[in-house]
Amino acid sequence: MSYPEANEGSTEAIRLNKFLANSGICSRRKADELITEGKVSVNGVIVTTLGAHVTRQDEIKCDGKLVSIERKIYVLLNKPKNCVTTSDDPEKRLTVMDIVRNACPERIYPVGRLDRNTSGVLLLTNDGDLASKLMHPSYSKKKIYQVTLDKPVSIEHMQQIAEGIELEDGEIHADAISYINDQDLSQVGIEIHSGRNRIVRRIFEHLGYKVTKLDRVYFAGLTKKDLPRGRWRYLTEVEVRNLRMDSYE
Repeated sequence: MSYPEANEGSTEAIRLNKFLANSGICSRRKADELITEGKVSVNGVIVTTLGAHVTRQDEIKCDGKLVSIERKIYVLLNKPKNCVTTSDDPEKRLTVMDIVRNACPERIYPVGRLDRNTSGVLLLTNDGDLASKLMHPSYSKKKIYQVTLDKPVSIEHMQQIAEGIELEDGEIHADAISYINDQDLSQVGIEIHSGRNRIVRRIFEHLGYKVTKLDRVYFAGLTKKDLPRGRWRYLTEVEVRNLRMDSYE
């Protein structure tokens, strides 16, 4: 799968370390090391100055090998339970990277995290700029979860969650909350924009409930429709364009 480059043909100058990171050969921190070690050249001239800028039209080499910005990849995973959102796990548990390892030769990474026992929508990409934008607090992308609790949730607590509760790291409120099934009040749908750690679980734990199942069904316009648990797919060009253009709340 390939996507039109957002800045293809652009003459805009970008930092050299960002160019190297976008080529997929290393992180920005490692790129800084390569630059100061004199291993990077621009148009045949060794550059050792951190903060140097280049354009896509420049010839960039690292250790004598030509470097170009790698293609961007966008993968949507319906994450299963008992799976960790890391690139490597010392305890040898199943990771999301194990599931998508055959998606592409490029190095892709999860955008944000879902804890081990939370399932649902997870985006993986090598588009660092998009990932940073999606996770930045100022953007606060909408997330919708289906939550199953150990007991029925009272209407008073539903109202309290909608209006706001005070947690140890500040007040939080749901943008929308409702029962999924009027016959089973232990199942709740909650819409929230906050990216705070374990926020949905902490909301209900604060009110004396135990979350027995947590499933993210929506993230920044992406859903798991027609995507079975534990399976992945590439984003469509339309989905990528909408994410880049910030078309989703």
